[in-house]
Amino acid sequence: MTIQDFDILVASAQHIDYAQQICDEMAESAKARGTGIAQRSPEYVADKMLEGKAVIAFHKDGTWAGFCYIETWSHGDFVANSGLIVNPQFRKEGLAKAIKERIFKLSRVKFPNAKIFGLTTGLAVMKINSELGYEPVTYSELTQDEEFWAGCKSCVNYDILMAKGRKNCMCTAMLFDPAEKAKEVEEKSKEMVRKANLFGRIEKVLKSFSQDLKFLST
Repeated sequence: MTIQDFDILVASAQHIDYAQQICDEMAESAKARGTGIAQRSPEYVADKMLEGKAVIAFHKDGTWAGFCYIETWSHGDFVANSGLIVNPQFRKEGLAKAIKERIFKLSRVKFPNAKIFGLTTGLAVMKINSELGYEPVTYSELTQDEEFWAGCKSCVNYDILMAKGRKNCMCTAMLFDPAEKAKEVEEKSKEMVRKANLFGRIEKVLKSFSQDLKFLST
C-alpha cells in the first residue's frame, strides 16, 4: 500500500455522515495514547465540512481513512489545523503527513496572512510540522482567545495547564508565521544576489588577470 492508494479531498456536505465515526476515532486514539484532546462533537465536525474548512481522506476502496480541520482564532489572526486523525488500519503509510500537507495548503489559501499554530504531544506530528516550516514557540506566542483555551477543559492535562498559568503544559506549541517566513525568503534572496554580484566581480578580476598574463607572455 502506498500514498497513491488514497484520495485526500476538501470535505463538503457529502461527507457529513462520517462525522460521528471521525469523532469516535479521535476519542479512541487519545485514550490509547493516554493524552488529552479537546473534544469536538459530530455537529461541530460536520459544520467544518460544510464551511470547506476540512480535508478528508479515503482509500481507493471507499473506506474512510483520515481527517483534519481548520479553526480560526483572534478574528482570523491565528489558524489551527486541528483534529488530525488516521483510521488505524491505514497508519504508518505516510497518510498523516499527506493530510497535514493538504490542510496546511488549504489554510494558506483561505487565510494567507494568518499565523498557523498547533499544540501536540506527538513526535510524528512535530516532525511533520517542522518540515512544513513551523517553529517551536512559547504559549505566549499563540492566540490568547479565551474560547481556544476553553477547548482544553476536556483534556486530561487541563489542571496542569492552569496550574502553570497557561504558560506551558504537556503539549509542545509550534507556529508558522507567514510574515517571518516572507522575511526569511527576502533575506535569502538578498544574500543570493550579494553572492552573485561578488562572484561576478571575482570573475571580472580573473578574466582581467588572464588577459594580462596572455599580454605578458606575447
